[in-house]
Amino acid sequence: MTGPGPVKPSFLLAAARLCLLFLRVSGSADRGCFCQVTGNLDDCACDVETIDAFNNDKLHPKLLTLLESDYFRFYRVNLNKPCPFWTDSSQCGLKDCAVKPCSPNEVPEGIRSSNHNKYSAEANKQLTDCEKAEHLGAVDVSLSEETREALLDWNKHDDEAERFCVADDEESPDSQYVDLLLNPERYTGYKGPEAWQIWNSIYEENCFKPYTVKRPLNPTGFRSHTGNDARTFYSWLEGQCVEKRAFYRLVSGLHASINTHLSARYLLDDNWFQRKWGHNVSEFQQRFDSELTSGEGPKRLRNLYFLYLIELRALAKALPFFQQPSFQLYTGQLQQDQKHKDLLLDLLQLANSFPLHFDETSLFTGDEKEAAKLKEDVRLSFRNISRIMDCVGCFKCRLWGKLQTQGLGTALKVLFSERQIEDLPKSRVRRPGFQLSRQEIVSLLNAFGRISTSIRELKNFRSLLAER
Repeated sequence: MTGPGPVKPSFLLAAARLCLLFLRVSGSADRGCFCQVTGNLDDCACDVETIDAFNNDKLHPKLLTLLESDYFRFYRVNLNKPCPFWTDSSQCGLKDCAVKPCSPNEVPEGIRSSNHNKYSAEANKQLTDCEKAEHLGAVDVSLSEETREALLDWNKHDDEAERFCVADDEESPDSQYVDLLLNPERYTGYKGPEAWQIWNSIYEENCFKPYTVKRPLNPTGFRSHTGNDARTFYSWLEGQCVEKRAFYRLVSGLHASINTHLSARYLLDDNWFQRKWGHNVSEFQQRFDSELTSGEGPKRLRNLYFLYLIELRALAKALPFFQQPSFQLYTGQLQQDQKHKDLLLDLLQLANSFPLHFDETSLFTGDEKEAAKLKEDVRLSFRNISRIMDCVGCFKCRLWGKLQTQGLGTALKVLFSERQIEDLPKSRVRRPGFQLSRQEIVSLLNAFGRISTSIRELKNFRSLLAER
């Protein structure tokens, strides 16, 4: 896939001058955040406007409906794992940091069934309707020994070599189900040095950056007012291979998405009579206005669009997996399960129809051994980031951080498993080379839901800023 030809420097200079002119003459606040958030994205053939129209008008409403279903609203997570990297006994005492787990009877039995996985529906075909009601997800004893062993093997197989994130919460006895609709991602008041330490560890230790290269606007270090840090950093970044540039932009895009949600669901009023959540335009400007962030804010928003493209491409590539007759969004409510699978397939078909997908074949090319090593380095770095989420002091921030890193990790797993997905077996006895657990499926769709909602919220902030 090829993009348009190179843009002439004279055109870019004229556009920059025009942008500055608008800022000075009209004083419109929206241009401070969005003037540079337009046009083609780096390392892509896609543009911001195409993504906005596709997401906001077509995909986002369908996605929200799907995520309200039982299969996707209940997420299993262990929020009590200790931080593996530093001693941190501090926990957020703010009431908005709390997470309310589900009681057992609030979670559908088909989800709670410990033996259930995406292949259990096929095994359940051998059971009577009565047995199904009592043993959701169980393996039929009438199956041959070979078939039962294969089914059990599928259930235990966790394809660790392909995972980009740690997924040990699935089987942990300390894990609990959380209703994501009742514990929404929003501003909690968790901030300061403890929150900075999380992001600093992610950027400084896991994004392939040497310590001698300073990140722009690093809140834990000295803030440069000369712009030297930014120039040095971006000069270093542009000198990296496309894979390492992409990795940094994914992390930055995830950070931008989280900040967008915190600004969009901000506690505006808290008194005896009500707690009002809504858009905090000033908070959004503090995080993304070009002038207030020394030009960093718009770059971060463009990285959000890049992240959207990556996860959208992963959904499109996962379509054959979800089209398998053996796959069900299994909760034990058969009619609803089929309805939601149809909705999921419709959504994935829509994702597949997007005209300007990211071309992942440009990644990990060249020498086979070097490409394999680079891919493994990227995988291990992202796994490390997923482990850092257990160091987040705010439980609600930890919940959504773990879900979104697992979702992005699952997207990367899908993106680089094309051959395995194409070879998905038709036989239910042969172990497939590609699998997704329910945990991965729920995190993949909900993580993309967060990114999709962020893109939609940018439209809201554009309107709110334009009114100022």
